Amino acid sequence: MYLPMPLSESELTLIDKMLGGDRASLARLISIAESRHKSLPDILRRLAPDMQDPYIIGITGPPGAGKSTITNRLIKSYRDMGKKVGVLAVDPSSPFTGGAILGDRIRMHDHAMDDGVFIRSISTRGTHGGLSRATVEITKLYGAYGMDYVIVETVGVGQTELDIVGVADTVLVVLVPEAGDSVQTMKAGLMEIADVFVVNKADREGAALLSTEIKQVISIRRAGGEWTPPVLLSSALRGEGIGEIIEEVERHKAFQTDSGNIKYKKEKRIEREFAEIIRELVEEKIARNLADPEIIKICERVKSGELDPYEGASIVISKLS
Repeated sequence: MYLPMPLSESELTLIDKMLGGDRASLARLISIAESRHKSLPDILRRLAPDMQDPYIIGITGPPGAGKSTITNRLIKSYRDMGKKVGVLAVDPSSPFTGGAILGDRIRMHDHAMDDGVFIRSISTRGTHGGLSRATVEITKLYGAYGMDYVIVETVGVGQTELDIVGVADTVLVVLVPEAGDSVQTMKAGLMEIADVFVVNKADREGAALLSTEIKQVISIRRAGGEWTPPVLLSSALRGEGIGEIIEEVERHKAFQTDSGNIKYKKEKRIEREFAEIIRELVEEKIARNLADPEIIKICERVKSGELDPYEGASIVISKLS
């Protein structure tokens, strides 16, 4: 069972320094969130009164679509507006170290010395859906730090893009005009999660065709009276179309505020987080009790076929209470 624990002097100092704008302290707190340190719940509770609700923009799509370049351009645009921006670049986990391997911070080096920007790459650590368990906690830390916007760029491999809908307020799906992208869009479920479509590298052949195909699918699948995702053309490398992306994100933000959808999304986010916390605590308790002689006997009975795995699991769970 989780019991609140007093924070150490060093942890309290870390919190105070982060609230004072110290970037190194923010980085250390993010590392605590990633490592699932036992002090994390108490740190977040301590920070709760200072937490703002930053607007979260999710960016997803296939590898090579230019997601990081678009992120880089969005950072600059929001900074030009005087907004503070936090970035989470969710990378595939290294099979050897468990760490992030794409190096998005290098690609966004233009903003490395800007106090109004903080960029962190985090690994998926094998998480189903591609988003690390720490993602939600880190967005909270960004909120306490005073970020106005948080951009979460997902790994964009297979079905891993789809978890972003549970984190972001606005989801940008970035595609490129190569053969097969439109088919992938329909199969992967991206049509359902996209709030804004961006056909990047629009100077390439096929961009207009892909844009038309997406609009046709939207017209078939979307009913009237709700948000209709716009389909934008951009060339992020050249800085073209970024203003339009910002405009549509802000229009979607206003739409959600007026409709009350922002409140609904926040409640669903809390509900999912609550379920994940319960699951995490149960998994930890099971791990601690695996050496229990009774549980070892149950495991042996399952392995021998004497006991059905589902029945065995139910018995183990019942012994945890």
